[in-house]
Amino acid sequence: MTYFTATASPVGKLILTGDGVNLTGLYWNDATPPAGAAEDAGPFAAVLAELDAYFAGELTAFTVPVAPHGTPFQVKAWAALVGIPHGTTISYGEQARRLGVPNASRAVGAANGRNPVSIVVPCHRVVGGNGSLTGYGGGLERKKWLLDFEAQRSRAAIASGS
Repeated sequence: MTYFTATASPVGKLILTGDGVNLTGLYWNDATPPAGAAEDAGPFAAVLAELDAYFAGELTAFTVPVAPHGTPFQVKAWAALVGIPHGTTISYGEQARRLGVPNASRAVGAANGRNPVSIVVPCHRVVGGNGSLTGYGGGLERKKWLLDFEAQRSRAAIASGS
């Protein structure tokens, strides 16, 4: 069974989809739930709690189980995103090198663009080779907001010694 719910966030309405155990999608306000999905917030209690903690600046890494659907390469690229620390960025080229395919930065960018679990699987932390903000399913304004938010929280944590 597929479930969905919607929640408000500082970056707009989010639509969550899942299978009752795993988060399978986190989409922006213009998304429509899968056909036949049942609206039920119950299966998303842990995800909603972690999103609240993230946006409150209290969580830097999500622990909820995710099961995004994609090609083997996409799934590998998305798994690598989780290793990018909160408040930092890497380039698409660096992500490709970490995946062992150094000449595949465009393929990595395409895979990241299809990431169905944005924010939780932080594709927003990948930028152009020159540090420029490029491509984001939620729009560059949201990508910039998320990066600025994380950078600010990271600076505050360093300043406080935590």
